[in-house]
Amino acid sequence: MSTMTLTKKDDLTEFTDKVDLLIENHPIVKHNDFTSWFSQGCASDQELKHFTVQFSVFSHLFIEAQLRKCINAMDLQSYRASKEILMNELGVVFNKDGSVNGGKFKFDAGHFEWLADFAKHLGLSFDQIGKPSHATKATMDFCQALMTWYGSEDWSVAAGASHAIEHWAAAGFWKELIDGLKTIKNATHPDLPLGFWVWHDQIEDQHAAHTDDELSMLFEREGFCQKSFMQGASAILDAVKIFWDGLEADRLQEIAA
Repeated sequence: MSTMTLTKKDDLTEFTDKVDLLIENHPIVKHNDFTSWFSQGCASDQELKHFTVQFSVFSHLFIEAQLRKCINAMDLQSYRASKEILMNELGVVFNKDGSVNGGKFKFDAGHFEWLADFAKHLGLSFDQIGKPSHATKATMDFCQALMTWYGSEDWSVAAGASHAIEHWAAAGFWKELIDGLKTIKNATHPDLPLGFWVWHDQIEDQHAAHTDDELSMLFEREGFCQKSFMQGASAILDAVKIFWDGLEADRLQEIAA
């Protein structure tokens, strides 16, 4: 019995190492041209607005992908974990125990409302952000990929996408955005609220740790497919790269024009 347990642990370690290698070596995790540039704080108001609009579409449509993840959950535990993220996105505040269960709903605690307030300080109205009609092709490709992979009916695929996107998010891109925004705030927009960005940066390590725990649990589950997990992880990182490369291409095109 102990030998079998040891073998399972060895198998999990080997697979986890493989997953970590995939994520760490993916181009969008190793280097993001757009966020690297943005971190310098030299974005013009026009560039800042364009970035905000595209990010707002992704942020808003993520709610749809998270709902799909709830619908396709494999069991009640996974359903509740996915629903907790969704409820917090919509404005249910976490309790001290880190759960939304019994938490209070506040309209202005919804993540998109935070972002809308940020956008308002840049002169963008509510109807100018968050809608698919405002998206570039790259942004919509990313959002559609979220529905396909993150919200997949195949729970191994969805778990891989969730694991990869949370580890990408914890790898530092929020910090690069915050560095740039702090510089802009100090230079030209002293009233710019940064709560949306700072909060997400602070919570990402916790989200990544949760996906590590989830992987350990799923690995033992009957029907878990390593190949499908890796497929979901790789595909969602490719989609993330499409989004950021799209923003970088827009920026360079604007310079060329």
